[in-house]
Amino acid sequence: MKTLQKSGGIAALYMAISHLIGIVIFIVILDVLSITDPAQKLAMNIEKQTVIFSTNLLMYVFFGFALIVLSLALYDRMTSGAPALMQVATAIGIIWAGSLIASGMVANAGLATVVSIYAKDPSQAALTFQAIEAMTNGLGNANGEILGGPLTLLVSLAALRTGGLPKGLNLLGVLVGAVGILTIIPALNALTGVFGLGQIIWFVWLGIVLLRSNPSAVASEPAKVEMN
Repeated sequence: MKTLQKSGGIAALYMAISHLIGIVIFIVILDVLSITDPAQKLAMNIEKQTVIFSTNLLMYVFFGFALIVLSLALYDRMTSGAPALMQVATAIGIIWAGSLIASGMVANAGLATVVSIYAKDPSQAALTFQAIEAMTNGLGNANGEILGGPLTLLVSLAALRTGGLPKGLNLLGVLVGAVGILTIIPALNALTGVFGLGQIIWFVWLGIVLLRSNPSAVASEPAKVEMN
């Protein structure tokens, strides 16, 4: 159990770090916010294909595997006190992990295809790129945190019930999870950035807690309070 908790802590910290690195790469190095024209976006992907390939592995594929470890660690930590909540949360975590892994793999496979087509027919490459981008965005939840929001919220609610995590962390998770769910509404999709930054903080705090705390001791705290 202790090994799984530490593995979950390491996974959570990796997820936070990969998120931060990915944000820096996309905003500073690739400058994606200023590129809106499809032709420019395609040219950038072809020119920086090694950077994009590596970033997709970091932010989606490896992130997805880390999410599986974290989901199992949280389930192991809190399932005895909130079985229904943790069963649903863990199922969502596994689905989210698979979706992210698929998004990264499709993006990288599609990038290789687009590069090969571009040399022969740039216009066809542009159409292919747009189709692949739509698929990877859907798999990566770019149209709203329909998986990340509920996972964060349910884990935090379960932790509030069981005392398996610090109360401050749980309240943060409830807030971040609620914001994530709101991003599903098209008019509020811009809140995705707020959710992402909030979840980075949640991951860091969660990772530190999992690495430092004794889950059995934490879980027993509410019982001690009641006895007194």
